[in-house]
Amino acid sequence: MMVQGGVLALPYQWQMRVERLKRMFGGMFGGGGERRPQLCPACGALVGITATKCHECGTNLRFGLAAWSKGLSEFFGGHAPVTTVILIVNVVMFAVSLLATIKSNEGEGFSLLFGMGNQALYRLGASNPYAVLIEHQWWRLITASFLHGGLLHIGFNMMVLLDIGPIVEELYGSPRYLFLYIVTGAAGFVLSVFHHPAVGASASLLGLIGIMIAVTTKRSGAAMQALRSRLISWVVSIFAIGFLAGGMIDNWGHFGGLAAGFILGKLLADREPAGPGEKKTAYALGWVAGLATIASFILMFLHYSDQLPGTR
Repeated sequence: MMVQGGVLALPYQWQMRVERLKRMFGGMFGGGGERRPQLCPACGALVGITATKCHECGTNLRFGLAAWSKGLSEFFGGHAPVTTVILIVNVVMFAVSLLATIKSNEGEGFSLLFGMGNQALYRLGASNPYAVLIEHQWWRLITASFLHGGLLHIGFNMMVLLDIGPIVEELYGSPRYLFLYIVTGAAGFVLSVFHHPAVGASASLLGLIGIMIAVTTKRSGAAMQALRSRLISWVVSIFAIGFLAGGMIDNWGHFGGLAAGFILGKLLADREPAGPGEKKTAYALGWVAGLATIASFILMFLHYSDQLPGTR
């Protein structure tokens, strides 16, 4: 590996990301950056090198939701940056869950494939009837989507995420996709929290499937009919397995996510936002979802050391 000035050189991809990050934050606050014409992140109009506002739609080019969203999307790269971030957060939280399980002495005899420690998952933000309904820890409805009970659980869910996530993200655009993912997941846990504790990304994933089913009902053609049939068959299989598995699979959460996704898919235009107004609304929705998720994780860390139910 090359060494420059006594410091290990970053891989090329990360060098590019660091440069994007510098440009993003430099642009947000009016400093530095390359001296070249730019595109308005809201309407796509070409604006001047020194412009601070778009002459077409009035969007602030230095500090605003549109500028931040574009910069973050460029930093993570690819055509599905939000899906990439969601995948990373899920994997990181699984590793944290594993370490927390071992540290809490729940690791003796537990199965990495099937069962993470209940205490560890509770502390890390699992959906739990007592915590949510009695102690009003509503942030768990979001954090639970990023936790998994075992290697098979996260493995299957992340394969589905990588399969369907980029399709929905490309269809709706990254900001609205983030909003849809978080809201449908939370809706699933709102329904399941009245019945049992739960974790997993499957509520959000069923939400994405519900969105795609709704999209196929708004478009005609043999291809859409075939896709809708496959999606419905997939949903029927998931619920059938859930009923056969008894309490091991959260069918309530699956149904809540699916229903929320179908409703949102019917309400929202199945395309990327067009025009300054729609783009600003999409950016706002994405940032609301993102900030709500960050706030939920902060609250999880603040409550991590709370006494467990039944020990108070």
